[in-house]
Amino acid sequence: MCMQEKCFVLFESNIVLKADGSLPEFSEFEGIKSENPILEYFEEKQTKIKVLGLSSAEKLNESYVIKPLREFFAENAADDDIRFQVFRAKSLLNWRISEKFCHHCGAPLNEHPLFTARICPECKNVVFPRIEPCIIVLVTKGDKILLARHAQRNQDIYACIAGFIEAGESAEHAVEREIFEETGLRVKNIQYRGSQSWPFPRQLMLGFTAEYASGDIVLQKEELIDAKWFDRNNCPASPKPGSIAYQLIHGEI
Repeated sequence: MCMQEKCFVLFESNIVLKADGSLPEFSEFEGIKSENPILEYFEEKQTKIKVLGLSSAEKLNESYVIKPLREFFAENAADDDIRFQVFRAKSLLNWRISEKFCHHCGAPLNEHPLFTARICPECKNVVFPRIEPCIIVLVTKGDKILLARHAQRNQDIYACIAGFIEAGESAEHAVEREIFEETGLRVKNIQYRGSQSWPFPRQLMLGFTAEYASGDIVLQKEELIDAKWFDRNNCPASPKPGSIAYQLIHGEI
């Protein structure tokens, strides 16, 4: 990658942009930094990012707009460099906010002098950014695809089945388990399609397709509100471009 330096201002699950939709320049970034309450600030030279996490956006003036990160991802779906940088910015911000004390002895952590990590000054425990591997899978049945509405989301969309990989599992085992637990269906011919960082808060999404083998849809009510077979060319509201779910549903991977 040959990336240019970028300044990211983040607030909760949003990004702060100039009124024209572009990222703040360095001088504007410094102005925001000096005029607003700061949750976290850091730089990473190797990925050319400067990241500012705001604890409040109330003091931002009319020169700036706040946009959901998911919309920003969709609008920049074709720009691999900026997507990588903003994914990393959000992931590292989440990690830095949550990892302030040593898990072994409870001492406040310091910045590691060499790595993107933190180190305990007391017991020398080194804490690296953590990622959580997940599977996301599009199940096909002839010309139909299985999409579901997830109970934990506040979005009225249908998406792929997804879940965390549990201790001791392979990714393929997790695919079989999650689909059966959430829908009662058995699948076959599981195929890996690609991956994507998804920093809400720290997932690595491993994308798969699988074919229906047997069973009738029986919903796990704690996880799903609805699940149905749809024509790929006549889907309900579904994830936007910029997500691996979109790529799976529209056959891009």
